[in-house]
Amino acid sequence: MKLMRIGARGAERPIVRVDDATYVDVSDLTPDFDEAFFGGAGIAGLEAEVSARVAAGRVERFAGDRIGAPIARPHQIIGIGMNFAEHAPELGLPVPPEPLIFSKSPNALSGPDDDVVIPRASRKTDYEVELGVVIGRRSMYLQSDDEAAAAIAGYVLANDVSEREFQQERSGQFMKGKSAPTFCPVGPWLATPDEFADIRSLQMTSTVNGEVRQNGSTATMIFGPLFLVRYLSQFLTLEPGDLVLTGTPPGVGLGFTPPRFLAAGDVVELAIDGLGTQRQTLAAAG
Repeated sequence: MKLMRIGARGAERPIVRVDDATYVDVSDLTPDFDEAFFGGAGIAGLEAEVSARVAAGRVERFAGDRIGAPIARPHQIIGIGMNFAEHAPELGLPVPPEPLIFSKSPNALSGPDDDVVIPRASRKTDYEVELGVVIGRRSMYLQSDDEAAAAIAGYVLANDVSEREFQQERSGQFMKGKSAPTFCPVGPWLATPDEFADIRSLQMTSTVNGEVRQNGSTATMIFGPLFLVRYLSQFLTLEPGDLVLTGTPPGVGLGFTPPRFLAAGDVVELAIDGLGTQRQTLAAAG
């Protein structure tokens, strides 16, 4: 299934995408795609009813509604740094022997086509196409890939927007360069794991003003999604609805010589096989 949320910011309603033109409204079955939904086996509970509604013709047509993030605000957004074989070298850094973990503020979450707002005093705002993992059950001390797989509700497309000066030059953790409002566009949908034959073979791309910047694959991840979920669970409790961003392939603005950062008016487009596309316009903070 492909879960979506549509409507004005703060008033999104949950739906299940049928195809490019139609969806099933499930707001009568669950208030939202949130911790209670994922933790209460909500996906399994939807499958039969959605199939029945599709068979009965109880579908609606997309009509230009805003698309929100497919998950409600999670407890935590966890990022994995330098997790692609060629990304660390482009930044002049060694490949980490274990996953590099950072936090991203949950209130950075935004819709896939919402504007990205460049923070005041920013000079180095950057883009990162990423595969996101949404947690489906409360998890700690997972011991196997099978346990990790059972803890995953689905996958999403995300842009881990980053302010590189704040992140690397302002004396502190990555979080200060990762957490501005709108710095985590997610969606357009969450795809359940059964939608993929192999999550490690997905093409990932980003463009800026129509120019291809990133063209990679999840095949070049250093640490795959199952390993990451299991690894994280050794150090913290993963809650239903939490989001894990698994890293980005080479081609970010920081990796160019000279660097090529974003400016107001730029348009960033991102895509991952099976997870749809995003399109954001950069806007200056008020």
